[in-house]
Amino acid sequence: MTTHGTPTEPPTAPPGDEHLGQTLKVASDHRRSLRIGRLRKFGLSLGVLVVFLAVWWLVTALEWVRPLYLPSPGSVWTAFVEANGCTEVSPTRTVCGEQNYYMWEHLIASLQRIGVGVGVAVVLGPVVGFLMASIGWVNTAFEPYLNFLRSLPPLGYIGLLIVWFGIGDLSKYWLLFLAAFPPIVIATINGVRGVRQDSIHAAQSMGASRWQVGTSVVLPSTLPEVIGGVRIAVGFAWTTVVAAELNAGIPGIGGLAYVSGQQLQTALTIACIIVIGLAAVALDALIKYLGSLAVPWYGKA
Repeated sequence: MTTHGTPTEPPTAPPGDEHLGQTLKVASDHRRSLRIGRLRKFGLSLGVLVVFLAVWWLVTALEWVRPLYLPSPGSVWTAFVEANGCTEVSPTRTVCGEQNYYMWEHLIASLQRIGVGVGVAVVLGPVVGFLMASIGWVNTAFEPYLNFLRSLPPLGYIGLLIVWFGIGDLSKYWLLFLAAFPPIVIATINGVRGVRQDSIHAAQSMGASRWQVGTSVVLPSTLPEVIGGVRIAVGFAWTTVVAAELNAGIPGIGGLAYVSGQQLQTALTIACIIVIGLAAVALDALIKYLGSLAVPWYGKA
């Protein structure tokens, strides 16, 4: 098209609008690739689960393994349902749950013990870790005992704790605390020692006091390590819950798994193991989520 013999050029977008459009397209492609990646991971996990259940069902259906040793997935599901409901064993008697408690009540009892034992470790562990990392003689005095405690298996001293504190919940609280305390302390020490000295010197050169350096520089830098230590501590304490509930562990999901195994209720034992594993995954996901809220900058620098 021409105007008075002069050709006209088509309108072009301003450079700023073109750059914005490219940026939006890149962001949209990135979100799409993330969604596709999550769908692929979910599909792969689901496929592995389906294959595992199919092999499990096939092995039990063909009776390659006796039901006493490996019950079918349906039997495990039935045991789970019965442990969370009521069963009429006679016209005049109805039994609810297992060992006079529903399975979810057993799980809550174990979570309460974890909450008390690990909760105290979460409060005291960072304090002790900061002191050991900041004061040389404190670290020299207590590091060997910390390593000694960390290396002890929980079953090695559960009997002693029962002698000292009885078979009630107090001995279980102590066991879970001793299992969770060393990882948190060690993670805090590593976090404090990993703080960059130039950040501390920069804050001091701007007139920051020792308290301000600790709260504004050292603490934010150490927090990701502390949260990682808490994740490890909770996982280790959760694996210790069965040992903690070997004696007078009812109600408790670990105690129920132990008692059902002694009574050769294999389906119920496997159901308890699955619940323990799913609870551990849920706890770890919760701590990871709370950690992302506490340190949203971590891993994005």
